Amino acid sequence: MQTWLSLVEADGTEFQDLQELASLWGDISLELEEIDAEIKDTYALLGRYDFLLVFEAPDRDSVFELSLAAERHGLDMSTMEGVPIEHFGSLVKE
Repeated sequence: MQTWLSLVEADGTEFQDLQELASLWGDISLELEEIDAEIKDTYALLGRYDFLLVFEAPDRDSVFELSLAAERHGLDMSTMEGVPIEHFGSLVKE
């Protein structure tokens, strides 16, 4: 499984309160299970983005499916692949 990181923006007009926004992650987690992906960590952020989502997914197609699911829930995701620093270090040495 590959590690992916998403910077997430929530459209403020979509949510009544923070509890509704927080409960959204449960709905998204269920959709992730359907595409064989799993949330590893979620952080609330101060600044331009509202959340940082760290998840594992088997391939790029699964990540696209997750992005579409998030959009259905009023979230905008900027996603990138994460590479463990140990692996990155071994690439630099070569």
